[in-house]
Amino acid sequence: MFDQLIHRWLRIPYTLHTQVTQRAKPRVTVMFIHGIGNSGKVWADVIHRLPKDVRCVTVDLLGFGESPKPSWAVYNARTQARSVLATYVKLRLFGPVILVGHSLGSLVAVEVARRYRLLVKALVLVSPPFYHLDSEERRLLPRPEKVLRFLYKFIQKHPDEFMNIAELAMRYKLISGAFEVDRDGVGSYMATLEAAIVNQTAILDVQKLNQPIRIIHGMVDPVVVASNLTFLEKTRPNISLRHVAAGHELTGFMNPAVCKAIEALRSTM
Repeated sequence: MFDQLIHRWLRIPYTLHTQVTQRAKPRVTVMFIHGIGNSGKVWADVIHRLPKDVRCVTVDLLGFGESPKPSWAVYNARTQARSVLATYVKLRLFGPVILVGHSLGSLVAVEVARRYRLLVKALVLVSPPFYHLDSEERRLLPRPEKVLRFLYKFIQKHPDEFMNIAELAMRYKLISGAFEVDRDGVGSYMATLEAAIVNQTAILDVQKLNQPIRIIHGMVDPVVVASNLTFLEKTRPNISLRHVAAGHELTGFMNPAVCKAIEALRSTM
């Protein structure tokens, strides 16, 4: 009851579970935001590869990992961004940071940068699922976004079947070991899928940012629309795009590419 009073009715944002890695006097602070169904643990390999003078902060987004999972929350990018800011203040980090987001985390990172511009020095967006808004435009073939939204809505209507497939994939290690959704937490997953990914404006919001932005795209990623990323690179001088031989997850060639992007931005700070 007290929790709902503070966070639901008074609208005071939650602070998130964090892990801070600092091995030397920090030259730059990097805040990592994970994707849907994951937690801050997914960044372990990336953090291990970075120089010692990088302070690394991982967060578990609302509804995931060890952060709160209120059943009544609206799990959209705005809510997550407010919790990221509250966590930043609680940690007393001070000064701008490089935000690194994967998948859903990319959408949250864009929202943080849009709302709190002085906080964010630069962004690295990994596998960002930027989708155009639904349109009534008649086309011979539907936009990829429309097909993906249809798939997401099907998943939302069949959570038990989704969990059966997810458990099978986890058992045979077909998906990232950082995937942590169980049957008790599937509600947060579905709420996030609806509020933050299906209903999003990130592709419009990212075009309004002026900070340096590096986008990393896996060439065999099934849920990212590559043409949208190419469009952003061509129309926004602050955005650069790199394609790597990878899928959607933070595995294989993806992690070295993320580290290279962070180090390139770090060298300019």
